[in-house]
Amino acid sequence: MREAIRVENLHYRYPDGIEALKGVSFSIAEGESVAIIGPNGAGKTTLLLHLNGILSGEGKVFVFGEEVTKRNLPKVRQLVGLVFQDPDDQLFMPTVLEDVAFGPLNLGLSQDEAIKQAIEALETVGMAHAFNRSPHQLSLGERKRVAIATVLSMQPKILVLDEPTANLDPRSRRQLLNLLKQLNVTKIVATHDLEAALNLCERVMVMDEGQIVADGDAQSILSNSNLMETHGLEVPASLLLSQIHR
Repeated sequence: MREAIRVENLHYRYPDGIEALKGVSFSIAEGESVAIIGPNGAGKTTLLLHLNGILSGEGKVFVFGEEVTKRNLPKVRQLVGLVFQDPDDQLFMPTVLEDVAFGPLNLGLSQDEAIKQAIEALETVGMAHAFNRSPHQLSLGERKRVAIATVLSMQPKILVLDEPTANLDPRSRRQLLNLLKQLNVTKIVATHDLEAALNLCERVMVMDEGQIVADGDAQSILSNSNLMETHGLEVPASLLLSQIHR
């Protein structure tokens, strides 16, 4: 199986002196779904921002074997689509369709081709009916789906999501998880929602204090109560119930 992402000895220090990443290394194969979990301040978002070159620290990041550098950022950002936690960070045009077509137009596609890809992406996320609406008239769950469409319209091979289920009501959360499960791309998801991690990903990496402290099968990692407790996390309720009923 082809390697989609490889990170080698990645360090990053913010201008205020906080060392957010302390020698992070891992690889992810094409087609994998991987959750990155850990307490607040563990370095999860900082790590995600390195995967398509928004941040650049010491160490190396490779996307499909090619090192991420300033020179190839446009290509990397087409391959690695990043969905921010707050959809309003991603939506800034007057209408949903203009927001979703913005990326393809920036890649140099014709208006017709960009609109075609935008409509396909909106259909994928179940939001084609809203193409003419202002994003700010939509619910949070709908805006999150449109934000995902802005990335899917670029036809990435890797989808990186930061806290995709944050602040969603149960129905919107369920709809979003069902949507993400159906997307046939490599997925990397940073989340505090450990039930979502279990539901969506077969592999989990635990981060704490800028380092990866555990990496393995989702069920094994998430059911390890000592590991979870040590790093400020809890075993998902569904796994606790299954342990009780054994």
